[in-house]
Amino acid sequence: MTDFHHALRSLKVWDTELPAFDPAGTPPEPLPLFHDWFTAAVAAGQTEPHTLSLATVDGDGRPDVRTVMLHDADARGWHFASHATSAKGRQLAARPEAALGFYWPVQGRQVRIRGHVTTGTPEEAYEDLHARSTGALASALVGRQSELLDTPETLAEASAEAWRRAEAEPDAPAPTWTLYLVEPAEVEFFQGDARRRHLRLRYRRTDRGWTRELLWP
Repeated sequence: MTDFHHALRSLKVWDTELPAFDPAGTPPEPLPLFHDWFTAAVAAGQTEPHTLSLATVDGDGRPDVRTVMLHDADARGWHFASHATSAKGRQLAARPEAALGFYWPVQGRQVRIRGHVTTGTPEEAYEDLHARSTGALASALVGRQSELLDTPETLAEASAEAWRRAEAEPDAPAPTWTLYLVEPAEVEFFQGDARRRHLRLRYRRTDRGWTRELLWP
C-alpha cells in the first residue's frame, strides 16, 4: 500500500458527537435554517465556514469548480464576488446558473444550493470590495484573474504595486469587480449520522413558494 492509500484509508469520519436535527421543526423557507446552521458552525469552531465550492459550466458544457468566499446570504440570494473577466465571470455571463456547496465537518453538515445567478449594481460591487481588507483590495487591483502567468516574479511585482496603491488609495476602484447573487431554486441541508442514517432535507421552489422534501441518503 502506498503512503497515499495508507493515509486515505486511515482517516476517520465524524468520530465526534454530531448535533441532532429534526426536519419536522424546520422553517418554511431555507434562509433562516442556513443562518442557524452557519452561526452554529462558527460557534462550534469550524475553520473558515464562509468558504464554499462554486460550480459553473464552461462553453463546452464541462463543469468547473473552485473555492470562493461567501459575502452575504439574504432574501435576494447567496452572495459572492469576483472579476467579470475571470473564468467564472465569463462562464456565468454565458450561462448564469451555478451550484454552491458548503461543508462543515465539525458538525457533519453540508448545504447545497442551485439556482440562477444575477449581478449586483456597480455601486454594490464597490461597497462590497471596500468593506473588506486592504489585502482584498490589493488582490482585486492586480486583476488578470485566470490569465496565463509567465513567472512568479511577474506576479510578485504586480502584487507589490497593487499593495502600494491599495494602501495609498483605499477608495481605488476595481472596474471589473462584480457582486454575484445566486437566487436559489433548490437548497438541500445534509446532517451526517455516525451510523450512516444521514438526514437530507431539500427545499424546492415552486409556483406556490417553497416545498420541503426528505431524501434518502
